Amino acid sequence: MSKTFKTFSPRTKSVILILITIFLFSMMDAVAKILVQTYPSDQVIWARYMSQTIVSIIVLFPILNKVLVTKFFKLQLLRSTFLFFATYFFFTSLKYLQLVQVSAIFQVAPIFVTLLSAFVLKEYINIKRWGGVIIGMLGALLIIRPGSEVFSINIILPAIAALCYASYVISTRFLSQEESATTNFIYSSLIGSILASILVIPSWISIDPTDIFVFSGFGLLGALGHLFLINAFRMSEASFLAPFNYLNLVFGTIWGFYIFDEIPGFFTITGSLVIVSSGIYIWMKDKK
Repeated sequence: MSKTFKTFSPRTKSVILILITIFLFSMMDAVAKILVQTYPSDQVIWARYMSQTIVSIIVLFPILNKVLVTKFFKLQLLRSTFLFFATYFFFTSLKYLQLVQVSAIFQVAPIFVTLLSAFVLKEYINIKRWGGVIIGMLGALLIIRPGSEVFSINIILPAIAALCYASYVISTRFLSQEESATTNFIYSSLIGSILASILVIPSWISIDPTDIFVFSGFGLLGALGHLFLINAFRMSEASFLAPFNYLNLVFGTIWGFYIFDEIPGFFTITGSLVIVSSGIYIWMKDKK
């Protein structure tokens, strides 16, 4: 498998890595939704980061002094903070919304990535791709439906998470060209753990012994996912990989139905189709 992987082009490798990333993240989201029904979201976020950090330090301990060396500490801090708040708003929304709903709204992240790619990375975005961005935003509005009876502040949380995540992706894209994947990885873990440890203090409750394994294990899914993500963005530009994130909606729908008996509503399905269609359209135009 590893020998075959090496023969692939950088873009093909990046696609494989991003698909693995999406699957791992979807599993982590499903486990997080289970946990936030019983525990405060701050505590679930803390477990997600702390388990990732502990494993990271153990694995990287022989080279930790080298890995922690960075020329861009302020950017590492900003990037890691973006990821932390993406996780914070996403996990918090899981307590109040369906998994498929959260996954659907979060799919505006690739659209935000495309926007930020143009304004921050100065990547060229043609008029047709701008059209796809606008259509994707309309799809998100179909799900959120501001002004309707179903609208609440909670339904905005996944969109805020998506913007934070897109900002994290863009900063990862820049840092991936300047620093090693392990350096980027360890800083996102450490800084996230520090922020989570501060926030969790007021809301901490005792963990049931039967949940300890789940608490300690589900963060590993995020750890592996982010390691694959960092390497994927070392091989391809952000705007090319962004549309593949829509597969998270497919996985989210499957987990939501299988674990939580969730059936998406009409507006969620319609809005999701519009968002995904816009993403595919943007990607196809990028290929030409």
